Amino acid sequence: MAESAETRRRRAEKRAGARRIGLGLLGLAIFIGIWKAAYVFNWAPRGTLPDPFEIPAALAREWRSGHLLPAIGSSLIHYVWGLGAGTAAGFLVGLLAASSRAFDDLHYMLARVLRPIPPLAWVVFAIAWFHVSHAGAAFVISIGVFWVNYFATAAGVANVDPRYYELARAFGHGGFVSRVLTITLPGAAPGILSGMRTGVGQAWMTLIAAELLGVPGMGQQMNSAAGVGAYDAVVVYMLAISLIYSISDGLFALVEKQVLRWRP
Repeated sequence: MAESAETRRRRAEKRAGARRIGLGLLGLAIFIGIWKAAYVFNWAPRGTLPDPFEIPAALAREWRSGHLLPAIGSSLIHYVWGLGAGTAAGFLVGLLAASSRAFDDLHYMLARVLRPIPPLAWVVFAIAWFHVSHAGAAFVISIGVFWVNYFATAAGVANVDPRYYELARAFGHGGFVSRVLTITLPGAAPGILSGMRTGVGQAWMTLIAAELLGVPGMGQQMNSAAGVGAYDAVVVYMLAISLIYSISDGLFALVEKQVLRWRP
């Protein structure tokens, strides 16, 4: 009995998935091999690059010391608050900027003044206003996340086909709120969610830099470990960040898939 087209498609997808995993593991092995060679042949200044095969032992030491989990928990506090505030603000302002010509004209010059300023430039004010605290770190994180979501939302809304709005008016959905709920948000959802997913990673990059200035968390632990030459501990926290990001990105991908399940 001949195979159906669906069966062949599924088999091809499985082969492609297995090939991707295999090549991914090969790439990881090559990276570790280069890392080991750099350690053995002192390609980096002596003592600044740990042996990759000693990282599991360093992980065990950090776990036993009681520093790892509290640092992760502390980082997650200002990460969640900063990500939430920056995402919400960026979405709302981006939506208004793309939906209202008056609002866009009112704020566009201000946006061009503030956009080039990196989030870390606000650390000085964060310390002055919030001192060294979760609130200060969340403030800095939210600024970085804000711009990612602002531009993603504005671009997504601007790219919605105008003919959809004409059709909505023909069916009595000409009001702003009705138009946004029935046309704008569904049409711009792929771009908006893509920006939110990017913000999940952007928040981690900003968070660690903010913590290097003294806010409790993984960044502070990395800075302390580097200060005493414990670069294997630095790598442990780097890998912890990578793992947490992978989990959060994977969870967001599942949410995104559910929200956009209407797409072919």
